[in-house]
Amino acid sequence: MHPMLTIAVRAARKAGNLITKNYEIPDALEATQNLMHHFVTNVDRDAEHLIIGVIRKSYPQHTILTKARGELAGKDQEIQWVIDPLNGSSNFIKRFPHFSTSIAVRIKGRTTVAVIYDPIRNELFTATRGQGAQLNGYRLRGTHAKDLDRAIVASGVPLKYKQQSTPYSKLISKLFTQFADFRRTGSSSLDLAYVAAGRLDGFLKISSNSLYFLAGELLVRESGGLVTDFVGGHNYFSSGNIVAGNPRVVKAILSTLRAALNEKKN
Repeated sequence: MHPMLTIAVRAARKAGNLITKNYEIPDALEATQNLMHHFVTNVDRDAEHLIIGVIRKSYPQHTILTKARGELAGKDQEIQWVIDPLNGSSNFIKRFPHFSTSIAVRIKGRTTVAVIYDPIRNELFTATRGQGAQLNGYRLRGTHAKDLDRAIVASGVPLKYKQQSTPYSKLISKLFTQFADFRRTGSSSLDLAYVAAGRLDGFLKISSNSLYFLAGELLVRESGGLVTDFVGGHNYFSSGNIVAGNPRVVKAILSTLRAALNEKKN
């Protein structure tokens, strides 16, 4: 196992233990909204603190990018840990048991290690660049769906970006005629992990924070899937627009997106 993956797993499990403990005592929960109108809880902050502590103990020189504190610069700028301690905070607040801890390690701008941990189900999704993706130690392969009318696709609704609700709704309406069904789970990290595990055939989201999909992106790639932006390129980190999944499903989504964009121009 990659040494940084070992530390990432240790950190994710430690955070997961804290999250599940607080899940069982909702009266202790404190929640606020940040500038992007995302919920941030005291559990987010405490879990983030634990993860940082585990990383710093083994790699004190590395840079860490966090959800709540931003960048914690280290002497080594070429290695960056990107952490989202509680992806799916709204679910957690409502005690809807679907959320995750996400940790990615980027070396010289390339995601090399990924961990997504679902503490409720005790499911640990891991990936190392060039070595495949795993769920609790078992190799993952994404779906090979050939019939689009049987495919299930997840999507993140842009509730925080009201100006995009109309084009998003039109896009989903067009895609709905091609695929069997859609899911909106409230945890983009787990959506991408589920694509890697073959539980979903595809995923798309508008204006997502890259914190939410760095680990999932590597999981999908290492399980044989594709990850692109809305024009089939690799600009999703800066644009926040991401399409991922089975190659056939990704191709169909991109084709529909292209048609929608052309309609908008005309």
